[in-house]
Amino acid sequence: EGPHSTIPEDEFFDAVETGLDKIEEDRQLRVRLKYQSQQSQISNVGSLHSPTAETEGDDIPQLSEDFGTGAQAKSHKLWPEIDRICTEQLTQARQGVGEDGNGWQLFADEGEMKMYRREEEVDGMVIDPLKSCHVVKGVTAREMCHYFFDPAYRNDWETTLEDVQIVDNVAPDTLVFLQTYKRIWPASQRDALFWSHMRRITDNADTGANDVWIVCNHSNQNEEYPPANQGKCVRIYLTVILVCQTYLTPGKDSKTATRDDLTCKITYCSTVNPGGWAPATVLRAIYKKEYPKFLKRFTGYVVDQCKAKPIMY
Repeated sequence: EGPHSTIPEDEFFDAVETGLDKIEEDRQLRVRLKYQSQQSQISNVGSLHSPTAETEGDDIPQLSEDFGTGAQAKSHKLWPEIDRICTEQLTQARQGVGEDGNGWQLFADEGEMKMYRREEEVDGMVIDPLKSCHVVKGVTAREMCHYFFDPAYRNDWETTLEDVQIVDNVAPDTLVFLQTYKRIWPASQRDALFWSHMRRITDNADTGANDVWIVCNHSNQNEEYPPANQGKCVRIYLTVILVCQTYLTPGKDSKTATRDDLTCKITYCSTVNPGGWAPATVLRAIYKKEYPKFLKRFTGYVVDQCKAKPIMY
C-alpha cells in the first residue's frame, strides 16, 4: 500500500479478502476450541455442580449507581467534547434514512438487519458514513452496550484486533483506547486512538422503550497520548455510535420479564477514515462484505454470552 503501489486493484482486493478470511477462520477455530473446553469442564464437574450455577453469577459487573451518567467523567478536560459528540451522534442516529433525499443507499438486507451507506470522500479517501438497523431477541440494551464498551471482551468479537491499551482511565463509563489492528497484506498496519463513553439515555424520546443505552467512540489526539503515524501504523480516524433500546413483551416489566420477553433494537452508525492510500473501489468492496459479518458476529456473540446469565438492565 502506498502512493506508488503497482499492485492492480483487483489483486489488492483479493489479497486483503484472503487475509480477512484467514482471520475469520482462526476466530472460528478459537470459538470451537473454547466451546469444547467448556463442555469438557462441565462433564468433568458432573453432578457435583450445576453448570447454570457455575455461570449464573459470572460477568455481572458490580458498578456504581452513577455508571452511565457521566458523573465521574465531568471533571475531565475531554468531557465537553464527549458530551457534545454523544448528543450530536444520538440525534443523527435517530434520523431516518429515507428523508429529504439524503443519499443513503441500502447495501445489505438480511432479515431484521439492514445496512445503508452514503458515498463520501475527503481528499480522495473514502469515508462513507454507514448506518445499520437490527433487531435481536433475548438481550437488553445495556447488555449489548456492555459487551461493546468493555475491553475485556473485545478480542472475542473484533477479529482484526492485535492489541488494546487503555491510555486514559477517565471513569468507569469513559475510557481512552489505543487499538492496534493486525496487518493484512498488502495494506499497511493500522491503529486508532479514541475515547469511548457508555451512557444511559433518559430523555424519553424513544416511545415504548423500557430503557435506552448508547456507546459512542470518537478519535482524539491530546498531547499526552501516543502521536499518529509515528511508527509502522497508519492512524484510523473514526466516529461510531451504538444505540440500543430494550422493548419488553406487553404486560411484562423488568422484574417479571424473562429472556423470551426481551427485544433489543440496535442502530449502529460509523464514519471511518482509514488513512493511507488504499484504493476507493477496494475499500468499498471490503466494507460491503465485512460490515454485515461484523454486526451479525457481534450481536450473536452477545446473545450467546447472556443466555445463561441473569438479565442486566
